[in-house]
Amino acid sequence: MARKSINVSDVMSQLSEILDILTPDERHLLEKHATVHTFKKNGIIYKEGDVPAYLHCLVSGKVKICKEGIGGRSQIVRVIRPVEYFGYRPAFIGEKYASSASAFEPSIIVKIPIGTIMRLLIDNARLGLFFIGRLASDLGRADSRTINLTQKHIRGRLAEALLCLRDSYGLEEDGSTLSIYLSREDLANLSNMTTANAIRTLSAFASEKLLAVDGRKIKLMDVSGLEKISRIG
Repeated sequence: MARKSINVSDVMSQLSEILDILTPDERHLLEKHATVHTFKKNGIIYKEGDVPAYLHCLVSGKVKICKEGIGGRSQIVRVIRPVEYFGYRPAFIGEKYASSASAFEPSIIVKIPIGTIMRLLIDNARLGLFFIGRLASDLGRADSRTINLTQKHIRGRLAEALLCLRDSYGLEEDGSTLSIYLSREDLANLSNMTTANAIRTLSAFASEKLLAVDGRKIKLMDVSGLEKISRIG
C-alpha cells in the first residue's frame, strides 16, 4: 500500500451525496477527520478478517472486493466504481471484514473513521436513510449475482461479467474497448470459473466476432450478442 498526503478539500467535493445531507457543522466534522490515500495497482485496502475502522469512498481508480473460497481460490464478488462507498457494512453490526479489497489500478480513496460516521448518524436521520438505501441496493445486486453465478453456464457468466465491467467503468474513446484491463485470472475470478475456462471462452467469443482481444484490452464488437448470451445463461 502506498499513501500520499493530498489536500482533502481537492477531492472532498466529489463526496457531494453525503456532504449535501450534512449541516455546515457536520460537514466540518467530516472534513476534519477524513483522510485521502493513494493505492498502487494491486495495493491492499483491507483484508478479510480485519476489524473495520473506516468508511471508504473511491474517488478515482478501480477497486475489487474479493472473498477467499475453498482451497484458497479467490472470487471477485463486487467491483467498486467512482464515486462509491464501501467497507462499512461489517462495522454497523460489529463484525470483521468477510472479504478483502484491493486496487485494480492506481486509485485515490477517502477514508472516514467509523466513529465519525456513527456520531453523524446519531443526529442526522437523512444520513442514516442514505446508507440504508445503499445497503439495500448492494443486497439486491448481491442476490442477482448469486443467481447468475450459480445458474448460468460459463458463456453466460463471462458475457455478464464483460457487460458488468462496461456498466461499471465505461468504454474508451473508441466506444468499444473496456476501460479496464484485467488479467485472465481476474476475469475468471469475476466470472466464477477457472482461468483455463475463461481463456477458452474468451477465445470462443473472439472467433464468433463478439469481441476482439489485444493483450489485456477487450473490445466489445457485438454487444447485443453478448447481452443475449448473458440473458439466456
